[in-house]
Amino acid sequence: MHYEFHGRQDADAPTLVLSAGLGGVGSFFAADIAVLGQHYRVLTYDQAGTGNSPATLGEHYSIRDMAEELHSLLRTLQIERCQFMGHALGGLIGLELALIAPQRLTSLTLVNAWAEPNPHSRRCFAIRKHLLNDTGPAAYLHAQAIFLYPADWIAANSDRLAAMEAAALQHFPTTPNLLRRIQALEAFDIRTRLGEIDVPTLVIANRDDMLVPWQQSQRLAEGLNNARFELLEYGGHASSITDPEPFHAITLDFFKQSHEARHEQLA
Repeated sequence: MHYEFHGRQDADAPTLVLSAGLGGVGSFFAADIAVLGQHYRVLTYDQAGTGNSPATLGEHYSIRDMAEELHSLLRTLQIERCQFMGHALGGLIGLELALIAPQRLTSLTLVNAWAEPNPHSRRCFAIRKHLLNDTGPAAYLHAQAIFLYPADWIAANSDRLAAMEAAALQHFPTTPNLLRRIQALEAFDIRTRLGEIDVPTLVIANRDDMLVPWQQSQRLAEGLNNARFELLEYGGHASSITDPEPFHAITLDFFKQSHEARHEQLA
């Protein structure tokens, strides 16, 4: 599995693990690293079957499998404890990791994540699957912005989006792998197990998210034992890219509080 460390590398630097959404590649967080890396040793990774982590995903590949793969990576890198931030599907990985290895986690930050399927997101993913199967990766990527970003941001960033789409097309996963990743997130339903998760958690949602209704994140937060819910008004599904300053202010404050609380427990 391909991984990279960024930011602080001193012995006292706490580790922050970033887990991307459906695309699966660590470069999704490229714009965040300059800010987060001032305070943390940041670990990004390409999930199996995406980016620089080649794999052929099995027919019944699941979010639990993705969490097991990340747990294996943490063990390999001898990361005993970390803070975790996952975007969308990456947040689902964090929830599963909190069930299989809670001792590894100081905190969870879940961005536009959910605990169970919903009809709107199912419709969006059905459209994306049709685009992928019927017209191919280029059309899939061209339409992706509609699901991820606010309309005014798309209009103001056409050149940037074209460059992002061209780069993504060069490293696009195989169609079977992407379909199995979509199948995994469509099957994810953790409602009955939320009460087992005690890790301090920040749940962030965006009111203008066109892919995941913000109420899904609210219900997720309500089902967890130790969660704080933050609703951002602007930014779409990928607000760390479209409106990063409020996003970073909220997350850094939570990371700091979680780190200090952990030190108090150990004192």
